[in-house]
Amino acid sequence: MRSIKKWLALGMCVSLAAGLAGCSSTAPSGTQGNNTASAEGSKSGESSKGSENGKASGVKTIRIANGQPEDHPENIALYAFKDFIEERLGDKYTVEIYPNELMGGSAQALELMQSGSLEMVIASTSNLEAFSNTYKIFGLPYLFDSLDSYYKVMDTEEFINKIYSSTVDSGIQGVAWFSAGTRSFYSPKKIESPADLKGKKVRVQSSDTNVKMVEALGGAAVILSYGEVYTALQNGVIDVAESPEIALVSHKHGEVAKFYSYDEHQIMPDMLVASPKFMSSLSEEEKAVFEEGFKMCSEKERVEWDAEIDAVKEKALEMGVEFVDVDKEPFKELLLPVTRKVLEENPDLKPLYDEIKQIQEN
Repeated sequence: MRSIKKWLALGMCVSLAAGLAGCSSTAPSGTQGNNTASAEGSKSGESSKGSENGKASGVKTIRIANGQPEDHPENIALYAFKDFIEERLGDKYTVEIYPNELMGGSAQALELMQSGSLEMVIASTSNLEAFSNTYKIFGLPYLFDSLDSYYKVMDTEEFINKIYSSTVDSGIQGVAWFSAGTRSFYSPKKIESPADLKGKKVRVQSSDTNVKMVEALGGAAVILSYGEVYTALQNGVIDVAESPEIALVSHKHGEVAKFYSYDEHQIMPDMLVASPKFMSSLSEEEKAVFEEGFKMCSEKERVEWDAEIDAVKEKALEMGVEFVDVDKEPFKELLLPVTRKVLEENPDLKPLYDEIKQIQEN
């Protein structure tokens, strides 16, 4: 499957670069409406679209990549965004969505966007750390007191705009944030305290902070693509993974990991990022429509996520998963030095950290 995805991504790049006329791509099944546009021209995404009277008119294609399955809350929000943009600017733009790592993992998709082969990507904050230290702030364990305080911080415009603009020089501009739940450990064996992680191989996202976190808890960090977690758990390549509950069902991790322990060590958003070149190509009127669409998209995803969690837990229970409530204090105590160390090594994060704490206290 990974090879197929890589060839799909490579094929897209080659066809775009060569400017082959008539090379069309179709939206995944289940999308609203037909989402087909030719890749004629260059990487700018401009395509030819026949009008009812037979005259061709230039319509630009906005390609968005995401690693989650098509029915994931993030993709449900993206299809709502597609409808929103095409309803208001359909004579100028059409939107194509590539879910399920069709364009590779987040790192590969970000490279495609930087090269001009994609206009937008949903990426984890861990992947975005490679482009800006600012995103390391979200990896700090127990940064937020609760989901409510997390939402309060993320809805603070002054704060979130600092995050969005931090990667512009790298060809990546934040435009919306998506709720990605609270991250906890899950495994084929029950985890009730940090002692249960000692010597265990724990899958983490590509992030120095995540590696430090697992090591502080006595485990050995293993960096793997999200798409490899199921097989790695099944074959014993890793002993433990960590994600929100939705992973148990959306990627069927509950089939191979029967214990989900609520240590809730991180609350991290996913980010919808766009090409600054594409964003700067918009007129002021178009930009206003897109900004409204981004806000709607973010709000839609949060509603879908919150509604999905209860259903996910029910499905996971049917799969035989046991949800374990743990005492978080031993985890917090061991991970506090990680936060201190990261802030010492990255002094530019301290003002952001203080701002987050201040917003929560207020």
